[in-house]
Amino acid sequence: MQTYIVAFTVALAVAYFLTPRIIELAVKAGAMDAPDARKVHTKPIPRMGGLAIYVGFVLAVLASMHVNHEILGLLLGGTVILIVGIIDDLKQLPAKTKLFGQIVAAAVLVLFDIRIDWITNPFGDMIYVDFLSIPLTILWIVGLTNTVNLIDGLDGLAAGVSIIASVTILLIALQQDFWIVAILTAALAGSALGFLQHNFNPAKIFMGDTGSMFLGYMLAAISVIGAVKSAATIALIVPIVALGLPIMDTAFAIIRRYMSGKPIFKPDRGHLHHRLLEMGFSQKQAVLLMYVISGCLGLSAIALTEVNKGLGVLIILAIVCVAFFGARKIGVLKAAKQAESH
Repeated sequence: MQTYIVAFTVALAVAYFLTPRIIELAVKAGAMDAPDARKVHTKPIPRMGGLAIYVGFVLAVLASMHVNHEILGLLLGGTVILIVGIIDDLKQLPAKTKLFGQIVAAAVLVLFDIRIDWITNPFGDMIYVDFLSIPLTILWIVGLTNTVNLIDGLDGLAAGVSIIASVTILLIALQQDFWIVAILTAALAGSALGFLQHNFNPAKIFMGDTGSMFLGYMLAAISVIGAVKSAATIALIVPIVALGLPIMDTAFAIIRRYMSGKPIFKPDRGHLHHRLLEMGFSQKQAVLLMYVISGCLGLSAIALTEVNKGLGVLIILAIVCVAFFGARKIGVLKAAKQAESH
């Protein structure tokens, strides 16, 4: 059996069978997500379910690959972001404190030489970033960590989108024989899928910041590892397209809040999933539609690895144009009408 299949299976089984225990732990610890004006659930739900995703991922990695210097850094950084998430799920950390924790977790990767040394130039060869390597890596990790964190607004949404992104990167890694990346993404997809069985609507547990930040962090970190191993200039573009849904939703939120004169970091009900619910979609329908969008973006990311640079640029421009047209049509760029709260 291929090692990545072992990693996927172990992660899925551990996360699936551990999640009910995490539900009990969350209730005892008081890690409950209470409803408010911005959220869509109507009764308190246990959170901190990301702990099951973390344990499933780590055990799968330990069971399927040798822990070298690089993998050790990845696991340590993941543990730091997990701890930040657990504290936030228990005590609701201030935004600046949470951001500091994310920066520390990203810095762990840099200390273990997991960093971005170049970026893609769509019209030529790679551009080496030299002294900008460290701040660029930290910005990348913190940015993707928060995009997945911000899309975690409906039952099963963040887990499903992360699974699709992980499988996309997995398929490309297998295509290019990047076995380390393939095993890591298989473990991540398996752990998220095991948890999703308990998180899909109606959710028995939420992953909380413990899970959403861990998933975003790992997808970002694994992508950096893939970029280091790859000679292809497309390496960092693939995860951006694969995670296009949460990235664009975050970008539209920033534009929306800036244009309406509201604080950029203040939560609102203007995200894509909120708009879909206001249009009459049920939670399940909205989530499934966003899965389909993520799947199409995943296929586009795979297509980018098969076409020349000129066609690749056209594909990316088409995605951006469709995204802006859809955002205007749905009203994602308009200020939310409903009261804001957090």
